[in-house]
Amino acid sequence: MSGGDIDEKHMRRALALATLGRGTTSPNPLVGAVLARGARVLGQGFHRRPGEPHAESLALAQVRTTTGATLYTNLEPCCHTGRTPPCVGAIVRAQVGRVVAAMRDPNPRVNGRGFRALRRHGVEVEVGLLRDEAARLNEAFVKRASTGLPFVTLKGASSLDGRIATRTGDSKWITSTFARRHARLLRVEHDAIVVGIGTALADDPRLNRRPRTAGAGPLVRVVLDRNLRLSVRSRLVSTPREGPVLVFCGPDATPAKRRRLVAAGVEIINVPVLGGRLDLKAVLRHLAERGLMRVLVEGGGELHASFLERQLADRLVLYVAPRLIGGTDARPLFGGEGIAEMKRAPVLRSTRCSRIGDGWMIEGALS
Repeated sequence: MSGGDIDEKHMRRALALATLGRGTTSPNPLVGAVLARGARVLGQGFHRRPGEPHAESLALAQVRTTTGATLYTNLEPCCHTGRTPPCVGAIVRAQVGRVVAAMRDPNPRVNGRGFRALRRHGVEVEVGLLRDEAARLNEAFVKRASTGLPFVTLKGASSLDGRIATRTGDSKWITSTFARRHARLLRVEHDAIVVGIGTALADDPRLNRRPRTAGAGPLVRVVLDRNLRLSVRSRLVSTPREGPVLVFCGPDATPAKRRRLVAAGVEIINVPVLGGRLDLKAVLRHLAERGLMRVLVEGGGELHASFLERQLADRLVLYVAPRLIGGTDARPLFGGEGIAEMKRAPVLRSTRCSRIGDGWMIEGALS
């Protein structure tokens, strides 16, 4: 096996290890590390959750003698002190001879500084092996670090002809029980779930994680409610143990309604109103500032359309049932005014289609 093949094998192992932290590391990135000498693995590890040791430190701690070994990691080692000591110092003290990293850390506190520090101490550094795979793995971390916004996934369920409810508003149930259970798994990998007040009033959901993820932080439950119509008797408000409830409203919401919801344990956040609707970018910016990286939008057609129109959605996951509803008055998957020109229609990239029960799941990146 050539040196390049050995490097790729160890990097793929580091990427696979990193995925084991999915759902528990936020707001930190997913990171795996492999310490090796040639083809032989000496130590390995992955970051589990904030405040716990980083992947590089875990891999180094498994070996007595690391002099001259190579450390493989999918992300640039950190060089600043946060909840844990910097990994660069541990690597230098261990006298590791070479570091192979997939990509630079976009966090402004790092962003190349870790590599420069390693080189200053005589450590050979190589960057870029499996960079695309590493970037996809940490797409949410990269987006929040580079734009100040979380990664947004739109989740929907529709009939084969793109309807989410009949002309009378009946929507239970379009997809099968199996598909609905599968869809709930999306909540496991997200930090927050967002619905509009229409969905909150019509369905009275709890918006909780099912199944619960050991070690994961609470799922932040978000309602976009311009005039504060959410009831204090709703299942969202009455289930505080399921996670905090954030309600975003406009500046015209009445003080009496605010007081009732705040007294019930709800956090109220004011955002501007643009074109008669809450400023979604301001909502997302606030969520990112709270350390939330992945946001799942489970609203209706109007909310989905708003995210598309403002180009704020990164991914679409759509469950399609083998049903035909029809009717011009039936509710569409995406509402709003729609596009005027076909060339401006959002396009799904890297699309995948899977069979789920008697229907299908279609997912892809939005561009």
